[in-house]
Amino acid sequence: MDQALLELNQKVDALTEQVTFLAVEARRQQRRQQEWDELKSDLTPIANDVFRLSVEQLDEVEQYIQLEDVFRLVKRLARNTRNLEQMLDQMESLAELGRDFSPLTQDAFLTAMNRLDEMERKGYFAFVRGGMAIMDNVVTSFTEEDVRQLGENVVLILQTVKEMTQPDIMQMLRSTAVTIREEEPAENISMLTILRQLNDPAVKRGLAKTLSVLKTVSEN
Repeated sequence: MDQALLELNQKVDALTEQVTFLAVEARRQQRRQQEWDELKSDLTPIANDVFRLSVEQLDEVEQYIQLEDVFRLVKRLARNTRNLEQMLDQMESLAELGRDFSPLTQDAFLTAMNRLDEMERKGYFAFVRGGMAIMDNVVTSFTEEDVRQLGENVVLILQTVKEMTQPDIMQMLRSTAVTIREEEPAENISMLTILRQLNDPAVKRGLAKTLSVLKTVSEN
């Protein structure tokens, strides 16, 4: 009898535990259902507004797109998911690279600004502006025919400039310019004075060169 009572008590205890578990689980399900009902009641107006807005927007673009176009776009996006991920990875890499190079670009920008300011103070830009004005004058002073002839004779012009810029020629021109600028000729020069100067070897060489130049000019 005692053994039967003990087994009965054990069964009652087990049954009580099961009933307690079921009651707790029922209350939990009830809370979940209540929370779901509250969420549904909160989301229902929002969903209705979203649906209404979607319908209005789709009505505006209905003449431009069809439903099959949307489905085709969705399927294409699905097929290119990996490509999209790779593109996003590349964009993230570029963003990180930009953040890494940002200090360097700032330093380069400041250096460039300082250099430009220095060039402005030294007058580089004023010189360029003056050069542009000179170029405008040159362009407006020559016709198309002048430019064509210049192109045909550019080699001869460069050869002439090369000869004119030789050290001995430049020294002669400089000495001549200094003489003309600094030495004042006498007011009364007699013919005898001129004849005496003709005996100077330097004057003789100068006359010979002058006569040679005049001959060359006459022949051409």
